[in-house]
Amino acid sequence: MSPTAQFLEKRRFIIRLGKALHKFGTPAYRLEAHLESVANLLQLHGNFIISPTALTFVLSEGDEQQEYTHLARVNPGEIDLGALARTDELVDELASGQRTLAEAIERLDDIVTKPAPYGRLLTFIAFGCCSGAFAMLMNTSWQDIFWSTLLGFIVCIYVFWAERSKRVTDMLEPISAITSALLASAITLIDPGINVPLVILSSIIAFIPGLALTLGLSELASRNLISGTARIMDAIMVLFKLYFGALLGVTLGQIFWGNITYVAPEMIPQWATWLAVTILSVCLIILFKVRVKDALWGLVAGYVAYGASLWGAHYLGAALGAFAGAFILGIYGNIFSRVMNLPSSIVKLLGLVVLVPGSKVYMGLNTLVTGQSIIQTTDLGSQTFLIFMSLVAGLIFSNVALPSRKTL
Repeated sequence: MSPTAQFLEKRRFIIRLGKALHKFGTPAYRLEAHLESVANLLQLHGNFIISPTALTFVLSEGDEQQEYTHLARVNPGEIDLGALARTDELVDELASGQRTLAEAIERLDDIVTKPAPYGRLLTFIAFGCCSGAFAMLMNTSWQDIFWSTLLGFIVCIYVFWAERSKRVTDMLEPISAITSALLASAITLIDPGINVPLVILSSIIAFIPGLALTLGLSELASRNLISGTARIMDAIMVLFKLYFGALLGVTLGQIFWGNITYVAPEMIPQWATWLAVTILSVCLIILFKVRVKDALWGLVAGYVAYGASLWGAHYLGAALGAFAGAFILGIYGNIFSRVMNLPSSIVKLLGLVVLVPGSKVYMGLNTLVTGQSIIQTTDLGSQTFLIFMSLVAGLIFSNVALPSRKTL
């Protein structure tokens, strides 16, 4: 093969790799570092600028006069941890000589087009149970948990519909929130003992951009300013769409069915929170498409993150307890990376979802607009800000204490 043909093949692989990893939800700072590592492996000079909606590749073989630039407009990626693991293994196989570049490109195409591993039924069940598990974490009543799960199933139908309709995709978040709010208001006619705002929040919890806000702050902390700012602004707009839909749905519900007198129900026991963590972790394994052989590590990540945060909260307070949770989770993720030779983000992202306070941002927005609290708490705004900062700091400190061997 001529040098020009070799360069074209290397270039084609790196560009396809970057697009694939972006599609799988890889943060910009990790993706840029990984692409630079792969470019060095292929003996190319590469510069990369990654953002949630655009990719820029600048590649050369050492002669800056022969640079090749590729720009692509892309949609924000969705987390697919199974595909991320397979792609990382593919790069390792290429580095060890087990695959040629042509075989690697063909395998990468197979990974991108591979169907979801768990199927529609399991995804549907996981979506609804995720809503119920969140309500359970909020130490609410069994009624709230039941209705949150049921509404979560209904929201999942919209998600499936959005996969087939561009119009539904454009209004997915607000229409889901409106429907949940209307139905929650109607439920009070037969069960006045539910906490309507909490049930609404639980039913749409899969859309609450807590993880996106955390990743955006992590990108800003790594000086990836364009991607971090874009990700945070996108997350804020999603939050606004969700809250507007919920507010409109509740208002329409009051017009249709009037105000219902709230009857305080009996709260669930404290031990149920650990059951909630278990259910939530299993649901996230399905929704994030984690491979079966990595699932146990992901399940333990939820326990590690939640248990460490409770321990930290006991000594440092609730906000700084998140630092302990993120730090221990980061150490655990890096141990996983060393043992399994896979990206640490496979388990870190699963544990982070248990810790991120995206729901508290929504609660703070509700308190600001209506003056009413979804759950009784003090200093919600400052506490939420501290938790976000603690999560980012915990992950940074964990990478210093025990560096990961993988760039992803």
